Amino acid sequence: MEVDISALRPGEKMTVEWRGKPVWIMRRTPEQVAALPKLDAQLADPKSERTAYPTPEYAKNEARSIKPEIFVAVGICSHLGCSPTDKLAAGPQPSLPDDWQGGFLCPCHGSTFDLAGRVYKNKPAPDNLEVPPHMYVSDTRLLIGEDKKA
Repeated sequence: MEVDISALRPGEKMTVEWRGKPVWIMRRTPEQVAALPKLDAQLADPKSERTAYPTPEYAKNEARSIKPEIFVAVGICSHLGCSPTDKLAAGPQPSLPDDWQGGFLCPCHGSTFDLAGRVYKNKPAPDNLEVPPHMYVSDTRLLIGEDKKA
């Protein structure tokens, strides 16, 4: 599936459907990208080493992405298949810690994920959000479902 991301501005997220699943594409701000390494101690699998949802090699980094500013993930919680909601703004919010840096909340059982889809420690979700195979066909077009190694 090819997606035009040219209109996606920093801080915005779009959702497309791929293989019947919601796929999130988010253009993170420079501040959001810079905050990701600071969260490692709070995360269950900060380096994406778990194998329930294998992370492509090109996404085994702090940003879990090919380009640090563009995040691509399947928007389905690894706990029971619910769809987490956007909680992109940093700061105290209901059901979130006071030092929240932005991310996603699965309202069904309370799992929280950072802006790279990494699950926080001591949450029901056993794994990070899935990063689907994808590649760039141009600076503004993303191909989901295929990568150069597929």
